[in-house]
Amino acid sequence: MTAPGAPTRPTGLKPMSLVDSVRKVIVPIHKEGYVFIAIGVVATLVLGQLWAPFGWLGTLITLWICYFFRDPVRIVPQRDGLVISPADGRISQIASALPPPELELPPEPMTRISVFMNVFDCHVNRSPVAGRIAKMAYTPGLFLNAELDKASEDNERNALAIETRAGIVGVVQIAGLIARRIVPFVKEGDHLAPGERFGLIRFGSRVDIYLPQGVIPLVGEGQTAIAGETVLADFSGNDAGRVFRGI
Repeated sequence: MTAPGAPTRPTGLKPMSLVDSVRKVIVPIHKEGYVFIAIGVVATLVLGQLWAPFGWLGTLITLWICYFFRDPVRIVPQRDGLVISPADGRISQIASALPPPELELPPEPMTRISVFMNVFDCHVNRSPVAGRIAKMAYTPGLFLNAELDKASEDNERNALAIETRAGIVGVVQIAGLIARRIVPFVKEGDHLAPGERFGLIRFGSRVDIYLPQGVIPLVGEGQTAIAGETVLADFSGNDAGRVFRGI
């Protein structure tokens, strides 16, 4: 029996369990990483039998693989005209450049924003805008340092031309010095929402975003960007009135 005046628990509410608390702290891992984690676990067990320090080293490497393939929930700004960062990393360059020829866009300079991802950044890439994938093209190539300007032309890459109400936005996933695999989650003709996952690059790389000339970037070189959250530009010419959703 509850004493008179004692606080009562609202009906219909359940106390949060320890499992629920842990789930809220642990960042989800993308399924593309499962096989690498399994390999790491097996290698750790085998090496640990040979020499204990090898087992500890394998454990550290396996934990790093789990960290690399993390896929956190992001709070995506929701307003027409916003261009959101497709990748976690550092804004390495903002320049005027021609779009990749495989996208078959007019040979006119566009504003290119490059986001460089190191091996500690989250490598799940997200759509910067809402629109339809009008063109998607994979181009084999080299594996130069992704920070080099010529990596945009010489490196292995996967390019998307996304049709939006404000025009075409180009997004190019570029393999890097260590990266050896670009994994797409979408295909030509698919419709994307802002912040929707469209691909992943394994182990260090770069993503270029091509915007129509005249669009003013809202970020600067050296700034850290967060995929699905950082606003790179605004087609409407202002930066007010955003709403958000988690994805």
